[in-house]
Amino acid sequence: MRKNRLKIKEFSLLCQVTVKTLRHYEKLGLLRPAEVDEWTGYRYYDYSQMQTLGHIRRLKAIGFSLEEIAELTDQDCLKPSLHKLQEKINDCRQQLSLLEQRHELLQRTMNSQQTLQQMEKFTIQSLPKIIVASHREVISNYAALGPLCYEKIGPEMARLGCQCTQPGYCFTVEHNEYRPTDIDIEYCEQVEAMLPDSAIIQFKRLEAVPKALCMKHVGPYERFHESFCEAFRYMEQHGLKIAGQPRTSYIDGIWNQADPERWVSLIQIPIEA
Repeated sequence: MRKNRLKIKEFSLLCQVTVKTLRHYEKLGLLRPAEVDEWTGYRYYDYSQMQTLGHIRRLKAIGFSLEEIAELTDQDCLKPSLHKLQEKINDCRQQLSLLEQRHELLQRTMNSQQTLQQMEKFTIQSLPKIIVASHREVISNYAALGPLCYEKIGPEMARLGCQCTQPGYCFTVEHNEYRPTDIDIEYCEQVEAMLPDSAIIQFKRLEAVPKALCMKHVGPYERFHESFCEAFRYMEQHGLKIAGQPRTSYIDGIWNQADPERWVSLIQIPIEA
């Protein structure tokens, strides 16, 4: 009778699967040997079980876990229902969405690191004419800026249907003299088009800035004051005069880096041409 059966090692070689995997499948009840010799403990498999192993492989390939396949085996059926297949399709859609988000996050991280590597500490650049969605509010301190953006401003921009430019450009403007608390701050993010204002978001056009002194700031936002002081010293040393409201642009922050010491911002101070 065993002439038509294969020892576990022979079966594993023919099916290109490890003995360890076959023993694991046996333990889970996925693929039990056709016969186990009670004296030697040798396991024997039928040739027909190669088809069963093929079904298991196909189910794994389309996203079924071994536990889910074992349930189908308990039901003497390795053919999932249409309902189960639809569940897997829905899972795939969710995973694709998560992968797209991860891809976008990775791309932003790489872009920001490339920008950081290429950026000199002080540069003079022009700032183009843009449309922004803005929100102005007095916040308790710089730590409140992140929650303000992703809990209030972001959801409202999404509700209004704002289309942000690529690459993204967002910045803040402080409307009072420097202070560590009770900061009168305006958050602006570049968008593709003007939309009707809401109670939270106002849209405006900003004229181009022919020349702006740009300074790289690395670290938490609480240290912006130190960088601004350094930038103004640089301006004084080089005979540069301010010609508009300074901006603080956010290149890499909490959305990419958990460590505030690795956050990267860009101070942009309009100067006389």
